[in-house]
Amino acid sequence: MNCPHNLYIHVPFCMSKCQYCAFFSVACNNPDWKKYADNICSELKFWSDKLGKIKIPTIFFGGGTPSLMPVETLEQILKCIYDNFDVDKDCEITLESNPKTLDKTKLSEFVSLGMNRLSVGVQSLNDEELKFLGRIHNVKDAIDLIQNAQNMNLRVSADFIYGLPNQDENSVINLCQNINKIGLEHVSMYELTIEKNTPFRRQNLKMPNNETMAKMYNAIPEYLNLPRYEVSNYAKPGQECRHNQNIWHGGAYIGIGRGGAGRVFMNDKWYEQMGNNEKFDEISNEIRAVEKIITGLRTILGVRLDEDIKNQINFDWVKNHSDLVVVSDEYLKTTKKGMLFLDDIMVDVIK
Repeated sequence: MNCPHNLYIHVPFCMSKCQYCAFFSVACNNPDWKKYADNICSELKFWSDKLGKIKIPTIFFGGGTPSLMPVETLEQILKCIYDNFDVDKDCEITLESNPKTLDKTKLSEFVSLGMNRLSVGVQSLNDEELKFLGRIHNVKDAIDLIQNAQNMNLRVSADFIYGLPNQDENSVINLCQNINKIGLEHVSMYELTIEKNTPFRRQNLKMPNNETMAKMYNAIPEYLNLPRYEVSNYAKPGQECRHNQNIWHGGAYIGIGRGGAGRVFMNDKWYEQMGNNEKFDEISNEIRAVEKIITGLRTILGVRLDEDIKNQINFDWVKNHSDLVVVSDEYLKTTKKGMLFLDDIMVDVIK
């Protein structure tokens, strides 16, 4: 029997593309959901045939906008997963959502199918900023969805974006204080980055400078009533996203659907995978170790110093830069200052 794998299922459809979005998604008002679900189920069966009826600890529907799915589509996909794999009794089943696409009735139907964690793409608690970002919802839509989910005893996470043009440290402090009033137990705070091939890239926006961005980043843990557990994620202890933790700490997972990528562990070998036909390439233990370092250092816990990890680390550099990285309890981890220079650290800490 192969080891447990988490499932990531990509739902590429959106009502419209946001100004900043560089993920694979398609603006489509009327997708062929039956065809989509059939294709997803075909991929799921492919992996069940390949890996056996492996354990599934978490299922994550990402996008795109998974909350656009009809209830029947989610039902078909979840049934296929349960028919073909050994799903944990306490499986974390997360669905990403856009507040404008998910009312109380549909949310309740999703919950009845087993969805137990909702990730809400709020992005801002200011209506003008939401318009600027190209979001189709307003603040009230987002708050209503979060409250409906909380009333159904769902685990609820919300995404926010900071570092917009003309924002400063006080903007982030104000955002954190307003987030606190909502009573969330998990929050993702993402710095706005201007990606290639996005509308924002063509607008020549005047972004906050690096010093201002650093002040914003450091203000979040000071004013948000949740501890940081990853570079961009904050949660009440016990409310961390188990699916993402598995990825950051080097666990196995399968990416289902076009745009869904995974790291499959089969017959004592690692494979880089996309869908069931797009890519399936063996990767060396050395490359996989480097990947684990890159993702593990994003977390407060750090990366565990197993032998494969140790072989890829420049410990002389680590010893000389204890202000940025430290070794503690068999883990290599970044300091508070080091989190600000994560990309630069990766270049030097890896041999």
